[in-house]
Amino acid sequence: MSQPNNTNTTSRRDFLKISGIAGTGLCLAFFMPGLASAANIVNTSDGQMDDIELNAWVHINTSGKVTIFCHRAEMGQGAYQAVPQIVAEELEVNLDEINIVFAKGNSKKYGSQVTGGSSTVRTSYKNLLNLGAAAREMLIVAAATKWNVPASECHAEAGQVMHHKSGKKFHYGELVLDASKLETPKNPKLKLRSEYKLIGKPLHRQDTPLKTNGAAIFGIDKKIPGMLYAAVERNPRMRGKVKSFDDTAAYNVPGVKNVFKVRMTVYNMYREGVAVVAESTWAAMQGKKALKVEWDDSGFEHLNSAEIFKRQDQALKTKEGLSFRKVGDPDSIIKKAAKKLDVVYQTPYQSHSCMEPLNCIAHYQGDKLEIWGPIQGPDWVQGHLSKEMGLPKENVTVNMTFLGGGFGRKAFIDYPHEAAVISKEMGAPVQVVWSREDDMTQGPYRPGVSYRCEGVVADGGISAFKVRMAGQNNDHWQSKKRDSANDSASEGFLKPYFDHIGNVSFADVPFETPIPTMWWRSVYASTNGFAFESFIDELAVAAGKDPIDLRRQYLREERLKKQIDKLESVSGWKNRKKNEGYGVAITECFETTVGQVVKVSRHADGKVKIDQVWAVIDCGWYVNPDTIKAQVEGAIVMALGAATTHEITFNDGLVEQKNFYAYKMPRIMDIPPIEVHIMENDAAAGGVGEPGLPPFAPALTNAIFDLTGQRIRKLPFDLTTI
Repeated sequence: MSQPNNTNTTSRRDFLKISGIAGTGLCLAFFMPGLASAANIVNTSDGQMDDIELNAWVHINTSGKVTIFCHRAEMGQGAYQAVPQIVAEELEVNLDEINIVFAKGNSKKYGSQVTGGSSTVRTSYKNLLNLGAAAREMLIVAAATKWNVPASECHAEAGQVMHHKSGKKFHYGELVLDASKLETPKNPKLKLRSEYKLIGKPLHRQDTPLKTNGAAIFGIDKKIPGMLYAAVERNPRMRGKVKSFDDTAAYNVPGVKNVFKVRMTVYNMYREGVAVVAESTWAAMQGKKALKVEWDDSGFEHLNSAEIFKRQDQALKTKEGLSFRKVGDPDSIIKKAAKKLDVVYQTPYQSHSCMEPLNCIAHYQGDKLEIWGPIQGPDWVQGHLSKEMGLPKENVTVNMTFLGGGFGRKAFIDYPHEAAVISKEMGAPVQVVWSREDDMTQGPYRPGVSYRCEGVVADGGISAFKVRMAGQNNDHWQSKKRDSANDSASEGFLKPYFDHIGNVSFADVPFETPIPTMWWRSVYASTNGFAFESFIDELAVAAGKDPIDLRRQYLREERLKKQIDKLESVSGWKNRKKNEGYGVAITECFETTVGQVVKVSRHADGKVKIDQVWAVIDCGWYVNPDTIKAQVEGAIVMALGAATTHEITFNDGLVEQKNFYAYKMPRIMDIPPIEVHIMENDAAAGGVGEPGLPPFAPALTNAIFDLTGQRIRKLPFDLTTI
């Protein structure tokens, strides 16, 4: 049923607000007319009109209100909290008294704005500390000049500068104009960690109230005047073309305004489809369903999943591959060994399946273009659209909204480009909204990968460790170069293993399909970790060693030893009981090491269940322990789904899972108790958003082996059938 043109346009957000307030009782009913203005609260990419800029991140108006710009996307991982928490610490302002605004895409101003690789704090914290401290020192100098006293007699606190001797004080708004004229200090004095008031504290996230009271604006919520809505029927096989289409039925849907062919960039090629533009999302989607499209899918293979993994297996049996890294001579040891382990692990393709499907608003105006949406890489989008649309980079404005999940998918440039092309065709602002089916069947996906692992044990240790991987290399979608190994071939494998095992090699057996692949949370560590840490466990059993003790034998650095000791202690590893299965795995990615122990047992119903997960993370310098714990917990839940619940499969080159009824997610009753511990040290900051995912699957399957003797080498598996 199509939506009538006179349908009330109450938004989902207004409906939830109205129904929520109505449910609180009649005494609040008189507040309801105010909802119209409340619904317009947005987290824009602009500060207040009277703000004065001290630096790109810090603006202050003359009333003393501080605005801190967040240069990275917020997709649940905590950048909206972490960036201001760092700056506010050195700036000496209270976090709950500031504005937080997403920065526009501008690499000249902010450097890289790509939210990926768990890099927001890891690569920015030193700069952010210095920015906050420099702004504070400028305000202090401005105050000291007004009082004609030495700056050393003044200090900043809670948004004010105070003079010790006289007790005089100015709020920042009274100083900002003078401060903005000063030269920025190059080496401002930073606090000692022992002096921190905000950093290292479990402060409540500033975006939580916005996300619970309806004020937060996600991409799918954003509206601008005169906006039209588009849905696109895209070729279900990425390399295919539009042969012809019949739009007669689509134009019969009330509200449909235009139907036309559209192309968007996907890596170094184009995906084709047919756009339906209408007066509402509903009308656009109904028009899309009414289309009749004939596709040209000639010239490339239409593969089944079984064939993909059969080819990978065959490649691993017959090819040595491209060497990525080799230490010692594992090949000769394996060749001479009377007994060796030679096994294959397999991990599936996975969808990102963010709870907020892809969407983007574009407004093309001839000589300029503006974008709004859930975007992980605004600077990437700005650069790409400048090239594709033939516009100067400074004429392409990219505004970030909150993201309802990203996991790497929303760092891609295909959906903003598609919106821009459609807006140009229509001569109006257009919001393109992907359906769940679009999102799940179009990809790109985490690549499915197979690993051949060979090893030899002797004298209670590992004498040779050899891994070859066969899976699509994400870099190959952007480059025609094929003569170098996947540069993530050993991602997840701890560096000390190379130093202390002595004979180690990693190689990449090149493997291609027409299926588009890209980054997924923790990238290749999510698949590598399963193979590497499962195989370490198999080698420990073959060597007759306790799995933690075998790892400790090679992970000798003091920092790692403390982490392993902590993991062993909190999990009660040494006190394991009969009929309990314990598994351990330790992986490293983005400069952070995470160890996990999973405990399983067979319950009264005969099924194996996960009783507990312990995680110990060493990310060095950190901002907010609550955020870290939430990210590790979320990563474990995501890893549980990828290991036991869902996968993407192909039949005749088409995705078989089109929605959550087929791509099932773990439910709340499936989630075991999770205990997260954070190591304390003075090391540089590592990543947090992704490193908690890779160790879970091998820790779980190692625990199942410990309990049942059954070795699981292929994911996903059905936990209820073990």
